[in-house]
Amino acid sequence: MILKAKNIRKSYPTSIGSLEVLKGLDLSITKGEMISVTGPSGCGKSTLLNILGTLDRADSGSLEIEDQLVAELDDEHLSRLRSESIGFVFQFHHLLPEFSVLENLIIPQRLLRRAEVDSRERALELLEKVGLSERADHRPGAISGGERQRVAVLRALVNRPSVVLADEPTGNLDVDAASKLMEMISSLAGDFGQAFLIVTHNPVVAAICLRNLKMEDGQLISSPEK
Repeated sequence: MILKAKNIRKSYPTSIGSLEVLKGLDLSITKGEMISVTGPSGCGKSTLLNILGTLDRADSGSLEIEDQLVAELDDEHLSRLRSESIGFVFQFHHLLPEFSVLENLIIPQRLLRRAEVDSRERALELLEKVGLSERADHRPGAISGGERQRVAVLRALVNRPSVVLADEPTGNLDVDAASKLMEMISSLAGDFGQAFLIVTHNPVVAAICLRNLKMEDGQLISSPEK
């Protein structure tokens, strides 16, 4: 088991009291799984990703990542766990515009103090695997939107995390670019064994995932088996 969340609860204050967004939610993720999470805007999908990604803390419940209880980690060890074990992909690519594609893939590895030669080799390996080697020296502004988002996925994978959390990764892409991105994600998940949890409104994206969950009344409900 890569990740296990048990009885996760999260509320936010409002002008008339508090709003409970996550209501005793449970989730387990195993190696290599591709999971979609759907649901209407405002139902708590992004809140869930923030908690699973250790960017926010639940009010109660437990979160275990690679056999480590998140609540027991201090800030330094939590940051290390986040960098090593979790990758993030967002709707907007968030690549650093002043750096090349290759440098954008090297920088996350520097944060873990990996050797420069090894970091460069890993970055070039990923770019070659998805046919973007010729874009290595380009800055993000010089490549297409679909290519930028594919690089963002590679950046999430570059430190070999156990799980990648993706928040509407195809939201800014046209149908063709979105399809290519999901084909790439599916291929990389199969090749490297990373699990992907993908929040999406796109039924095509959900259809590619073998496990489909729906956020409903603060809980995750499994869709019928395919």
